[in-house]
Amino acid sequence: MPMLTTDDGVKLYYEETGSGTPIVFVHEFAGDWRSWEPQVRYFARRYRCITYSARGYLPSEVPENWEMYSQERWRDDIRCVLDALKIARAHVVGLSMGAFATLHFGLKYCTAGEKSRALSLTMAGCGSGAHPAVFRSFQKEAAGNADAILREGMGRLAATYGHGPARVQFLNKDPRGFDEYVKQFAEHSAQGSANTMRGYQGRRPCIYELSAEMGAIDVPALVMTGDEDEPCLEPSLLLKRAIPKAGLVVFPRSGHGINLEEPAMFNRHLDEFLHQVEAGRWDARDPRAAVPSVWGPGGRPAMA
Repeated sequence: MPMLTTDDGVKLYYEETGSGTPIVFVHEFAGDWRSWEPQVRYFARRYRCITYSARGYLPSEVPENWEMYSQERWRDDIRCVLDALKIARAHVVGLSMGAFATLHFGLKYCTAGEKSRALSLTMAGCGSGAHPAVFRSFQKEAAGNADAILREGMGRLAATYGHGPARVQFLNKDPRGFDEYVKQFAEHSAQGSANTMRGYQGRRPCIYELSAEMGAIDVPALVMTGDEDEPCLEPSLLLKRAIPKAGLVVFPRSGHGINLEEPAMFNRHLDEFLHQVEAGRWDARDPRAAVPSVWGPGGRPAMA
């Protein structure tokens, strides 16, 4: 079983498929390394695809101390994957929690142009709990969810959280795929999921406070969201406006886990993006098209 060790001593399970330019896929809270199977099957024909289970997600190690789970650790675990596999630069693709980690990887390691650690950044379903109107309540809910996971177990979480308002689209379109997603979600470590909720989800910073820093990200970026993933719609617009080389794709009648819900559409948009990046055709936004403010006509939203 292939394992790598992070710089704070946590063992992470990973898989590699294919050869060529590397793509590192970073999974969501309800997923693990298996969540990227439709992408690996497609992109491994031309790329070196790397998936891994985050700390707390089997078969990776599950640290007992929840303080070892944080936004910074998820960000740096991407770097540790690159370092362990001797990869100087890769395309980094994240969904949801993994998209937050990808964004923060960009903020820390992708501000130096060709010396950046990523060739490109893809952030899909990024923004749950990020809007100032819900940010504080999301943090409180994360702490409550951590307690509930330990008390009620993963089966209960998969049957409730796993069937949320931005998941029913997947259920309605692809019941078999949805059943597989729920089954895999229920197999996660309760301790690891609770620690992730408490240490990472409940403590990550509000991206609306990072808009100025996003302007320094100097690699091509693709933002993708479902149009029925309400918590991510406005944050996705912020990412598009704040990151100079960002493009935005909105999937119609789609929810949160769009890589599984709409794999063909996801792969097509990601494939086109990677081709454009590698051809040197994905540049910063023409200044003539720039909006006066990243906040839009409504102005900067106030923290509730």
